Amino acid sequence: MDPDSVKSTLSNLAFGNVMAAAARNYQKELLSQERVQTSTSVNEEVDLDELMDDPELEKLHADRIAALKKEAEKRQALKKQGHGEYREITEGDFLGEVTASEKVICHFYHREFYRCKIMDKHLKSLAPRHVDTKFIKLDAENAPFFVAKLGIKTLPCVILFRKGIAADRLVGFQDLGGKDDFSTKTLEVLLIKKGIISEKKEDEDGNGDNGYPESIRRTVRSSVDPDPDSDSD
Repeated sequence: MDPDSVKSTLSNLAFGNVMAAAARNYQKELLSQERVQTSTSVNEEVDLDELMDDPELEKLHADRIAALKKEAEKRQALKKQGHGEYREITEGDFLGEVTASEKVICHFYHREFYRCKIMDKHLKSLAPRHVDTKFIKLDAENAPFFVAKLGIKTLPCVILFRKGIAADRLVGFQDLGGKDDFSTKTLEVLLIKKGIISEKKEDEDGNGDNGYPESIRRTVRSSVDPDPDSDSD
């Protein structure tokens, strides 16, 4: 046999052995990785099962369900008392309304006053967002007794009641920048500072800025009488 041919055959055999060995090593590596992945997956499943049976986790879950149920029952009870909407009342209803709830916002208004209509729109928007507080309005012309007792001289006048006691008030728009185009959010922030409503932890409505439609101010201004009547009572 030709020596060169023998060398070539031996070289090819050696190369083949190296490739075979590499292939075996690669296969071993793949098998090893599969075992690790399988083991991890099994361990994860075991951990999840253990968590599902964790008595502390079950207690937390039960407490959360109970808290949600209690909150829902509270909201339902408040709605039965007239919370969650902006309602008009009569002078005869006034005492019962302001003493039946812990926190009440009452707007004394005049039907023809432009600024009273602006305040109406903002309070109507806030009422469903702050169910803990009752939102009502009373026609000042039809409530002379309480207008006199509360010393109301200028409209709109928004009086804030706590446990039946008049704790604070907003007279006209002097605390809202003195202008007609304040936003609902501006009024909300002011009422939060005064402690009559609670700050919202998150945007529940998901519309526009902080739950209010982007066009809220345009809506308010375009839906009221553009004639600026006097706001003096």
